[in-house]
Amino acid sequence: MDSIKRFINNEIVLCVAALLSVISSFIVVPDKNYISYIDFRTLSILLALMITMAGFQRLSVFRQIGESLVSAVSSIRGVALVLILLCFFFSMFITNDVALLTFVPFSIVTLSISNRKDLFVKVIVLETVAANLGSMLTPLGNPQNLYLYSLSNMKLSQFIMLMLPYSLLSLLLLLVCGVVFVKKAPVTLKEKSTFERGKKDKLMIGMYLLTFVISILMVVNVLPYWIGLILVVALTLIFDRRVLRKPDYSLLFTFIFLFIFIGNIKRMPLLSQMISSLLSLNEVVVSVLLSQFISNVPAAILCSGFTDNINKLIVGTNLGGLGTLIASMASLISFKQYSYIDGADKKKYIKVFTIINLAFLAVLLAANIFI
Repeated sequence: MDSIKRFINNEIVLCVAALLSVISSFIVVPDKNYISYIDFRTLSILLALMITMAGFQRLSVFRQIGESLVSAVSSIRGVALVLILLCFFFSMFITNDVALLTFVPFSIVTLSISNRKDLFVKVIVLETVAANLGSMLTPLGNPQNLYLYSLSNMKLSQFIMLMLPYSLLSLLLLLVCGVVFVKKAPVTLKEKSTFERGKKDKLMIGMYLLTFVISILMVVNVLPYWIGLILVVALTLIFDRRVLRKPDYSLLFTFIFLFIFIGNIKRMPLLSQMISSLLSLNEVVVSVLLSQFISNVPAAILCSGFTDNINKLIVGTNLGGLGTLIASMASLISFKQYSYIDGADKKKYIKVFTIINLAFLAVLLAANIFI
């Protein structure tokens, strides 16, 4: 019983998605149309990217890059800004989840050995905001972007240009916050990990660079998604099969259950018409509000079934990752990492997190009026 409760607590979105799909299947009896609900292309690309990022994480590639950059600065403000910017820029390519899983624990260690534990909350919150906002620039940045990009049939350059104004404004806001919240003071980082790369590790890094290129080719439709997935899985099975245990498979099943639920809702005329009417009022605002309660990935999948204005959904669900702690599931990663610290003040964290997130959301929504 305890293990079931633990599973539900850890995978609440998956459990809710599964429950909704089961309930809807009693109304729309399963038939041959069910298979058409599922976007296999998005799932394949997502799995290929998760395998690749798990491989890079196992080899501590991102951690090594982060340590090299942090060691190059001499003030605590510089350290904080580097940590925040690492999350912002890396999330564009390795997803917001992986960026936070990599750099938040690293930040905790870095601030501890700098004797600046007082900065834990501010820096981790800003890192979380940075990861959620940096990830919005590319389809690779987060799951909902990958899904909506596949659905839209737009070019990669079109997607980037759509989100570029918001990314540039976000970068400016993050830099201002980093300067305002962290006073300049000297710092010396004496402890540093040593990364000795043998021939095997170097070959593994080369292999994962190859699987990353394969994933990119899948994203831009140069390589058929099923061929790309086969290549990535085959290479990993042959050279590093233990990494196949690492990806978040629950996310894939969450997508599948949500696809089934939305597919069934679309076949319920009254409910379908009601959701479509609501979205027609303002896709950006509705998707932002919905994200606050069910997070932006489910919001993207739900809304995409009832509007053709995918561009506005991309903007809305990306901005919707700001706000509440569950607006982006990646935000929970940071919160969990912080909560493991001895003496962690969770109430303070949630308070600071909410204030900063709502401030960023207000500015970006205001900018949306003019962009």
